[in-house]
Amino acid sequence: MKEAVLVTGASTGIGYATSVLLAREGFTIFAGVRNASDSERLSAIAGIAPLQLDVTDAEQIRDAAHIVHENGSILRAVVNNAGIVVPGPLELLPIDELRRQFEVNFFGALAVTQAFLPMLRASKGRIIFMSSVSGQIASAFVGAYSSSKFALEAASDALRMELRGSGVGVSVVQPGNVNTPIWRKGRGGKDSLLARAPEAARDYYAKQLNALVGVSEHQERTGIDPDLVARAVLHAITSKKPRARYAVGSPAGWMRRTFTSLPEHLRDRIIMRRMGFE
Repeated sequence: MKEAVLVTGASTGIGYATSVLLAREGFTIFAGVRNASDSERLSAIAGIAPLQLDVTDAEQIRDAAHIVHENGSILRAVVNNAGIVVPGPLELLPIDELRRQFEVNFFGALAVTQAFLPMLRASKGRIIFMSSVSGQIASAFVGAYSSSKFALEAASDALRMELRGSGVGVSVVQPGNVNTPIWRKGRGGKDSLLARAPEAARDYYAKQLNALVGVSEHQERTGIDPDLVARAVLHAITSKKPRARYAVGSPAGWMRRTFTSLPEHLRDRIIMRRMGFE
């Protein structure tokens, strides 16, 4: 019997590349999507079965778990890839927007994991959390995103220890800059954020937020191919000894090793300079 993998956020980018690669490797892929057009597009690919799955919707998570269970395939892994970016200075971001950031990136990933853990325990399967280099190195103006990924990394560490001896492996994948639509989608709120801000705050942040748009566009153009991240996910699923963390892309590895050991004032200065703010 073919083994199955659930991939959340499978419509584009890393989730799409992971779904296609794992399907080629012989897995049955349950690909979580949010709309009918993405479902139709993915259903045309051999080995991929789209699922309506908004990770913030408890009912859709329960339905997805039921469908996968009733399919009868052995669930080999869950890839918690669904994520969003809510950019902007923390001073200006509405609390509801901060909650939305965490609802998708953190609570959604844990809700899916909880729903599918009984199947993974039975199969001695794998849990993969898609983090980021931003999950260990915070940057200005993506503080909400970094915070959600920091939280996800902490939960992954705790879960890995809690499941020790169960046969279920837990891995975190930390890409550097990846050429995906996630940053393009996040840029759209800059103007409305500034429009709602008090005048003093608007004057203080406008120049930096405009520069941030250029930085994110450059990172999107020069980012690594999502297929490289998919390869790391494949290793985490199929290796007899999966790593706790996979840093993917040349900047991700050395940044995690080097930046986390630097004094904070020096790290802040380097990060701000790399972002074009100094």
